[in-house]
Amino acid sequence: FKRFQVQYRRRREGKTDYQARRKLVTQAKNKYNSPKYRLVVRFTNKDVIAQVVYAKITGDFVMAAAYGHELTGYGMPVSQSSYAAGYAVGLLIARRLLTKLKLADKYAGN
Repeated sequence: FKRFQVQYRRRREGKTDYQARRKLVTQAKNKYNSPKYRLVVRFTNKDVIAQVVYAKITGDFVMAAAYGHELTGYGMPVSQSSYAAGYAVGLLIARRLLTKLKLADKYAGN
């Protein structure tokens, strides 16, 4: 056996804190295999990325995603990485998720 064990690749890259991820992803046992959804938002230098994600043993699955560079197609020609763009991307991903779950008619926007 080796004396030194190499850490996971994402830990070496500094991308994943596995202790925090375990607490974030673990669902209560009385929920009976129902997924625990989380909203992942990343602000890059040029874009805003928003995803609704749930975890399984095989990996994470993305239910819906929206990006800041899509806002120009909806008539919002402003900075794609500002707080206003983050708000608009949040509204966009909410609409997409409601449409995917067939709840868009029940929750009409303003």
